Amino acid sequence: MARTPLVLVHGNPSTAIIWGPLLHALDRTDAIALSPPGFGVPTAAGFAPSIPAYREWLTAQLELFREPVDLVGHDWGGIHVAILAMNRPDLIRSWASDALGVFAPDYAWHARAQVWQREGDGEESARKIFGGDFAARLGIATGLGMTGRMAERVAAGLDPEMGNAVLALLRSAKQPVMSEAGKLLSRASQRPGLALIAVEDVDRASGTIKQHEWAAQQAGATIARLEGVGHWWPEESPAPIADALTSFWAGLP
Repeated sequence: MARTPLVLVHGNPSTAIIWGPLLHALDRTDAIALSPPGFGVPTAAGFAPSIPAYREWLTAQLELFREPVDLVGHDWGGIHVAILAMNRPDLIRSWASDALGVFAPDYAWHARAQVWQREGDGEESARKIFGGDFAARLGIATGLGMTGRMAERVAAGLDPEMGNAVLALLRSAKQPVMSEAGKLLSRASQRPGLALIAVEDVDRASGTIKQHEWAAQQAGATIARLEGVGHWWPEESPAPIADALTSFWAGLP
């Protein structure tokens, strides 16, 4: 029996290479890992990174498939996935996101994001994070909580173009943009959703557990509370995510 196409979208500041361990755990060599423009792939001429621009980009990518897909997102990829589910549910069979907390009405962007959202301070931060040599970038990745191969793979993908995309995207997402988007979460309930909650995500960049649970309820999503799982699960702890996804998909039509 043919399987539903699996499409994955990564976040910031990573590239599609992070999905390798999860795809191995899922035994899905047929999956398609999409990289948002500027995040591991060049931005096309005229593409201006913003929430609406990435929504249109992901919409165009999914329209290329002949059938609805199972869509999975990590970090900012999880935000893109949720927004797609709110706006074009016809393109998906199901969706899964680990970033729903950002849509809660009381969500506040984490400290680094708030720096990126400020003119001047954001540019200085981006130069330090995305503009150094490999050793410097590896130190940045390690400082973000990544270890081993994950840190090395992410460091290899950090570059000034990603830094520019980060600044533009985060500035398009200044509050109250996310809380306003959260008012539309019920639209995502038109397709089965899975809220992946990494309990050990110490930075809580995408919101508290309570905020994730609130957003999941608004979206009608099943909640997978993942004990012992941190933010960088695609590399560090893919097995619990693979189990949660497999169980979720098994219950779908």
